[in-house]
Amino acid sequence: MKQKKKLNKNKGILFWITGLSGSGKTTLANLIGKFVNKKYGSTIVISGDELRDIFNFTKFDKKSRLKYALAYSKFCKILTENQINVIFSTVSLFHQVRRWNNKNIKNYLEIYIESDINELIKQKKKIFYKIKPSNIVGKNIVAELPKSPDIIIRNNFQKSINKLKEELISKIMRLM
Repeated sequence: MKQKKKLNKNKGILFWITGLSGSGKTTLANLIGKFVNKKYGSTIVISGDELRDIFNFTKFDKKSRLKYALAYSKFCKILTENQINVIFSTVSLFHQVRRWNNKNIKNYLEIYIESDINELIKQKKKIFYKIKPSNIVGKNIVAELPKSPDIIIRNNFQKSINKLKEELISKIMRLM
């Protein structure tokens, strides 16, 4: 168990939820939104897919994905600097991005949703798993999995999403 996080009360908290596509990141982010808002104050829940659409990020190659992930981090930093908590769900499986977040965002909480890529493909959790394109993180693009996230939630699709939500909230409470 990691040591409790010391929060800067003048900054928002970034709940950076990462994992492979289809692992349940965005669903969990949405499910913990009310809890985070009630416990820690003003909170926005947003996904990498939403920001990708807003900023018209249309490329999926590794170089573009890294560029987008760094842009997401900088966007989240602006919000947290203004005392807004951000629950952000994104694949963004790059060590460089997580190092930047740790160095530059005062209240950074890294949450990794661990799922097996073969199980995600088998269950066809995302449409692109069905049509088999290139540039899939974890398959065609090597995923740089977190080495020491603050929280790990293992989603092998045996537990209900509500059970995973309860597990995540419990781990957040123990850590902060």
